[in-house]
Amino acid sequence: MSFFRQAGFTAIVCCLCTNLGLLNSWPSATLGLFASANTTLNRPMSETELALFGSLTSAAALFSTPCSGILLDVLGRKYSCILFGLPQVIAWTLISTCYKVEGVLIAMFISGLSGCIFLIVPVFICEFCDETIRGMMTSAALIFYGLGMLLSYVLGGSLEYHSLNYSCLSLTVFGVAMLSFLKESPTHLMKKGLEKDAAKSVAYYRGEKVESKVVMQEIDNIRRSLNPELEAKEDATTEEEELRESTEKVKLSFWRFIKKSRSTRRALLLCLILYTASIFQGLIVVQVYAQPLFKEAIPNMSTTISSVIFAAVVIVSGCLAGYLMEKAGRRFLMIGSSLVAGVCCLILGTQIQLHWGPYWISAIFLYTFCVAYSLGAGTVPLVLIAEVFLPEIKGIVTMIAFEWAWICNFIILFMFNPLVAALADVVFSNSQIMCIAT
Repeated sequence: MSFFRQAGFTAIVCCLCTNLGLLNSWPSATLGLFASANTTLNRPMSETELALFGSLTSAAALFSTPCSGILLDVLGRKYSCILFGLPQVIAWTLISTCYKVEGVLIAMFISGLSGCIFLIVPVFICEFCDETIRGMMTSAALIFYGLGMLLSYVLGGSLEYHSLNYSCLSLTVFGVAMLSFLKESPTHLMKKGLEKDAAKSVAYYRGEKVESKVVMQEIDNIRRSLNPELEAKEDATTEEEELRESTEKVKLSFWRFIKKSRSTRRALLLCLILYTASIFQGLIVVQVYAQPLFKEAIPNMSTTISSVIFAAVVIVSGCLAGYLMEKAGRRFLMIGSSLVAGVCCLILGTQIQLHWGPYWISAIFLYTFCVAYSLGAGTVPLVLIAEVFLPEIKGIVTMIAFEWAWICNFIILFMFNPLVAALADVVFSNSQIMCIAT
């Protein structure tokens, strides 16, 4: 019973990730509409505005990610989730009521402020779930994000513009409202010295009585995790304890720690390189521009069906990646999957430009690329950054890595449409020259 109870609360928190996937994939269904003469807005979007339309969410996340680390301890986990869920509600309200290009772009920027929930949600889930299911429940954030993508493609392909917007607004309001039924994280309450409230929180999430042995044991575990020296003192001899107390512990700042530790500098550089290589492989482009991309790559297949299959492939691959991470190892998955993804992109590029084979070949290699990316480059950097740094600097390093990831996301999404337009012009010019020469 406790497992299903915690799974239900995890699903409520992960609704934020679903809503984020819903909004980040929304440009896929509306990009062509906003660029056409029959747009529902006051005018068609220019090429620059179309580039911003898909990339502004990543730019906004650059501002909210550093703030989220501070607000997690100031407001607590529950109210941080609510606070950063509200930009999604504001964005959908603006999208549903405003018919100006500038208003839609502002809404996309506001929605990007919710990007930091990928930091907040795992922390919240990790602190109220039992340690035996903690890893599985924490990984649900990425799965629910994939479900949001899937839902966005389904709704975008089956509803007209206004119905789509109001449906997404309703789902977002529902997700944020459901957070009010949760209690604050017991770990956060213990940090504030509210042990009685922490016990009530543990009892609520476990479905136990406050005075039960399970609750008391969990409170004791939290106390020890917040004060690791307590356990060390219990295990130490009298002589060791005296030596420990006589030794001064000098706490270094982050920058002094980085300066003194060569291994930490190398690990940080490695993580930044992996994030760069991962994001510039381009799956984020497929997520945001799924329908126009599938229309070009697989024109004889419904873009809605293609997008839904893509989202399903990402979800299944993400689940499989968690299993293979321990079996195959991080290095093999990262290198192997990146090579396969690169070969798929090369074949897809020549197929789209030269049309040397039937369209089902494009479908096979496009979905193979998605699987390869999800198995390696999409998951290895996230796992590695949690393993190679000491707890003292893990929080700051994670924030730096996420900031760099958002910068890379913005660059690749912003440059995609202008790059496609430029390459199309080059191909068209070359075709004209060949015709004239003939």
